[in-house]
Amino acid sequence: MTYFGFLGLFLVIPIIIMLGLTWRDARQGRQLPQRFASYSPWAILLLHLLMALAYTTPWDNYLVATSVWWYDRAKVTGIVLGYVPIEEYTFFILQPILTGLWLLFWLRRQPNHVETGWENGRFRRTSLIILGILWLSMVYILMAGWAPGTYLALILAWALLPIMLQIGYGGDILWRHRRVVLLGLLPVTLFLAAVDALAIYDGIWTIDPAQTINWYLGGILPFEEFLFFLITNVLIVFGMTLFLATESQKRLDQIKAMIAQWRARKLQVAREK
Repeated sequence: MTYFGFLGLFLVIPIIIMLGLTWRDARQGRQLPQRFASYSPWAILLLHLLMALAYTTPWDNYLVATSVWWYDRAKVTGIVLGYVPIEEYTFFILQPILTGLWLLFWLRRQPNHVETGWENGRFRRTSLIILGILWLSMVYILMAGWAPGTYLALILAWALLPIMLQIGYGGDILWRHRRVVLLGLLPVTLFLAAVDALAIYDGIWTIDPAQTINWYLGGILPFEEFLFFLITNVLIVFGMTLFLATESQKRLDQIKAMIAQWRARKLQVAREK
């Protein structure tokens, strides 16, 4: 199977199915509930697609340049941008579309009532401390040059920074909506991990065993590959949920008000001097 053949079979066809379900929901009048209607869902999906492409491109080029993974030249078109074939960039685009459509499918099935808000700064701070320690540990692994931890550390050092931003802003909001977050996250992650194992088995791409911890799921899939799809889907699901949730807009208004107050106090102090 070629790389484009893989994408067509395992990503384009599921995306077409999800678009069909989206069209059916629209015909039936099923829309996002008000508590997830802060912005146009299509604008937010497009935004995440563009962010995924921009943020992943330099990182993935580095992986190929350093032979963390490589692709079978016989299974790609030969069009390469940087170190990465055009098929890989297509993957960067298709995965957010699939994951985003899947999340929106479940968001449209949430109740319309608005629940009582729950704000927990301690939860956000504690989560940030834990993630920060994990991020520093991954940076240490990279600096120490421990080869088996290379791919694992590159994934987490790259992905945890935006995840910490998401958690710091709205970790409690995500926890409050944890049911729909898990529904939007786990099934598509398991699906992508399974098809990734098929691609590795078919030789479309290969992960360097010397730069992994050599834990294999099902005897084929490196643990790092499962982690990659989990954590990239976390970025998409967390980001879209936070953008669309009405609580996020209220918190943004609070932050803007705090900034305005801080500027006013600063201006007042300057005038008194």
